Amino acid sequence: MARSIALAVSNRLQPIAAAVLCLMAAQLVVASCTPEPAPYAARVGIVR
Repeated sequence: MARSIALAVSNRLQPIAAAVLCLMAAQLVVASCTPEPAPYAARVGIVR
């Protein structure tokens, strides 16, 4: 599939398309490595 997409893209746009794909892959890697943020209003039981 990647080969057919690469052949469809013109020779001028191939480096740009490769850069966009690399940026998307890097964004996915970074998103999978960072922890999810904690909720702002976490309920904590207060004992008196």
